Parts: sequence; structure tokens; C-alpha cells
Amino acid sequence: MSARQQRLRPAVELAQKNGVHFPNESSEYRLARNALLTEEIELRRHIERVAAQRRALPPGGEVSKEYRFDGENGPVDFTGLFGSKQTLAIYSYMFGPKRERPCPMCTSLLSAWDGEAEDVAQRISLVIIARSPIERLLAFKKERGWQHLRLYSDVSGDYTRNYVSADDADIPAFNVFTRRDGTIRHFWGGEMGAETADPGQDPRGAPDLMPLWTILDSTPEGRGSDWYPKLSYPKE
Repeated sequence: MSARQQRLRPAVELAQKNGVHFPNESSEYRLARNALLTEEIELRRHIERVAAQRRALPPGGEVSKEYRFDGENGPVDFTGLFGSKQTLAIYSYMFGPKRERPCPMCTSLLSAWDGEAEDVAQRISLVIIARSPIERLLAFKKERGWQHLRLYSDVSGDYTRNYVSADDADIPAFNVFTRRDGTIRHFWGGEMGAETADPGQDPRGAPDLMPLWTILDSTPEGRGSDWYPKLSYPKE
């Protein structure tokens, strides 16, 4: 245990220092809310422990193949996806050539990310890769009004088969790569899916990449089990 972790005060002590009160709340509500606050503090600490454990992973497998992609400005190799950055994050978008329209869930996620992309780009390189031709991807980017996401087509499917699905299935994935001392390696990839899902819950990673679910998890309705994002909604 690090010295920093040893200095942490018990979460229940921190929760007891909470001075927040809302109009007309009952003592029963405040007692339950402070108990929940204790758990929220513990959750924050657990998230940080997991992130630290992720950062401490030993070097991953070397990327020995020079994958090729089609981008908005023409062909690019895997090294080129890094640009000037030393870390590359790739989201594999469910928009394969056999799909009439892209995955609504992926699209919801990427719409949120479009607003964060300029901030993310200050630290790392973030790209979106799908199996559809680049012209199709860019047409949907324009339709959706995305301004900052960098989209690429995995024309050959080589990257997808190695890092997403050996069967070239149209499924999502999130992978992170590093470039250190001239060597590109796989750093981390999401490995939580149907096999690791808990009963009654949709397969998902942790922390959840989608701001949508973070918001809904803060409400009494929660994220539910019978609703998913759509590409468009009727006008009220």
C-alpha cells in the first residue's frame, strides 16, 4: 500500500464532515444520503485504485504489423494515427459495410465524445475506426454534425481481426496503444463483455465510457433495461 493510500481517512469520517442539506429534507433522508455518500467516496477511491493498476501494467504486445487505413485526408498507416502523441486510443465503431445505419449506442457515445475530442487531443491521439468505406463514414459524420472526431476506415479489416474480432464481427471495442522509444505496443483493451456480465445487467465495462449512463444512473429511473438510444427521435 502506498504512503498516499495509508494517509486516507476512513470514508465514513469524510462523510460525517458533509454539511450539505436541502430544503425540507427529513432526518431519515439525510441519514440514508450520508450512508450513500460513504459508498460514493469508496467508489471514487476504487476507481482510482483500478486506474493506478491499469497504468502499472507491464509492456503489452508489440504491434509488428503496419496496418493501413483510409482517412479524411487520404491513406494513413498505424504509426500515422499517433500524430505527435505517444499514446493512441482507438474506438471501433459498429458501422460495418453490411449495416444500413450505424449502431445507435455507438453513435450516442461518439456524439458525446465529439464535444470532448479537442480536450482529449491535448493529451493523446483519439481516432474512430469502422469497416465501412471512408466516404460512408464521412457522410454520416456530416449528417450527425460531428466537428472534431477523426474517422478512419479499416478497408482490409486486418486491424479489426487482430484487435476487435478474429471473425471480423461488427462489434465495438476500445483499445489503447503506446509509442515508447520507437516501439508501438498494445497497452490496454476493454475485455468486459457478455461472459463477464452480471445477471440482469447489460454487458458493459467499468468505468462506463458513456456519459449518458452516468447521468441516468443518478436518477430514480436509472438506466433501465428496456430502453436504448436511437439515431433520431420524433419531434414533440
